[in-house]
Amino acid sequence: MTTPTSQPEIKQAHRIQTSVLNGIEKKVLVKMANHLPSWVTSDMLTLIGVFGALLTGTGFVLTYFSYQWLWLSSFGLIVNWFGDSLDGTVARVRNTQRPIYSYYLDHNTDLLCQLAIFGGIGLSPMMNMGVAMLVLVMYLMLEVYVSINAHLKSEFRLTYAKMGPTEFRLLVIILNTIIICSPHLQQFSRSHILLGVETTCRFMDYVGCIVAAIMFLMYLVCFIKDARYFAKIDPLKKNE
Repeated sequence: MTTPTSQPEIKQAHRIQTSVLNGIEKKVLVKMANHLPSWVTSDMLTLIGVFGALLTGTGFVLTYFSYQWLWLSSFGLIVNWFGDSLDGTVARVRNTQRPIYSYYLDHNTDLLCQLAIFGGIGLSPMMNMGVAMLVLVMYLMLEVYVSINAHLKSEFRLTYAKMGPTEFRLLVIILNTIIICSPHLQQFSRSHILLGVETTCRFMDYVGCIVAAIMFLMYLVCFIKDARYFAKIDPLKKNE
């Protein structure tokens, strides 16, 4: 019988990280982790990551007043990267890993971060809330898919098509910079009739729809591939 203090057995999943910046990023993170003061803990870094996401969402909302607030969103993404990427690295460098607690905390705070970011841009004049939520749903579908495979295949995939969280943040920062420097994109809008309702679409609405479509395609391809794999290793048993 399991007591409240006993630790459940969890098989460590193999991390699959093949993103474009992975090699450089890993070296930078290890060097940063080695130079951090000892009082900076993994939990503190996790909270810093959440704070960065809140800054990002706030910056998006404040674009109602000026698109210059996108600089705050970009800075928030850097803060989010710092905390979210370093918390695990610090634990590994200091040999203070807590795989069960860290898995639980990391995935729950990640949900809060994504809600803050996508909710922020959905509340901004840059993107319709429906489009922002569509992108969030596609992201969560990939998150659930990764968690299922971590359980069934002991694989924890962090990248798709050479793109990981760091590359995604970098692309958003580049997009923010382009919009700040382009008054035409700030004012760009087109009206469409969707389900009988006239809807105004901004530049970022089109970007969001494209991103959502790409994410869904990634999910579909991986789902079909792994469904075949699981069907092969777990075939239908013949009746005796």
